[in-house]
Amino acid sequence: MIGRILLAAIFLISGVLHFLAPGVYLRIMPPYLPAHTLLVHISGAAELLGAIGLLIPTTRQAAAWGLVLLLIAVLPANIYMATSHLRLPGIMGQSWAQWLRVPLQIPLIYWAWLYTHR
Repeated sequence: MIGRILLAAIFLISGVLHFLAPGVYLRIMPPYLPAHTLLVHISGAAELLGAIGLLIPTTRQAAAWGLVLLLIAVLPANIYMATSHLRLPGIMGQSWAQWLRVPLQIPLIYWAWLYTHR
């Protein structure tokens, strides 16, 4: 239960940041994707809905599957961030941190997947 609440908190914070600080997310959007602002808002809303859904027993399984799919869908942005060596604030401005984020998607996907089962 603590793991599920922690995962929900991570997605809640990240989802809110998509709306409070969209510039960071806009900068890591691969240029080949259309409608960057819309995609940032959609992914932020999906993170918020997934976080809330993890906390509600009747929606937990669907929310977990949604978060798994979302984490897979945002992988191109993480790869673009790592390969483009973008100047970002804080630790995410470091090349090693940008590359570390790519393989970290795997345990996050697994963590969300754990809650896809009843």
